[in-house]
Amino acid sequence: MQQILTLQAEEGMVLAKEVEVEGRVLCGKGTELTGKIIDRFQKMDVVHITVEGHPVQVEGEKSLKEELRAMEKRFSRVKNVPPLTYLKKKLMQKLVISRRQ
Repeated sequence: MQQILTLQAEEGMVLAKEVEVEGRVLCGKGTELTGKIIDRFQKMDVVHITVEGHPVQVEGEKSLKEELRAMEKRFSRVKNVPPLTYLKKKLMQKLVISRRQ
């Protein structure tokens, strides 16, 4: 899942979290965005929304492959330390899952 500016929203994106304004739910999780919904968010001054996946590339942001490579490098000196190897594996899994959601 990725939090994006409402201005970056495009038709077809799917909300990963519900959108609330002043305690009222405007759209629920799983809603596919349409032009009308995006316009409504902008008129109601909704600045950020959370969408499924990772549809927007941010300048300077690393790709998943680059982040996994960096983590491999970071843990390269502790290959034979079981607790740290386990930690690396869990962190890498969490990173992959977070990019898919």
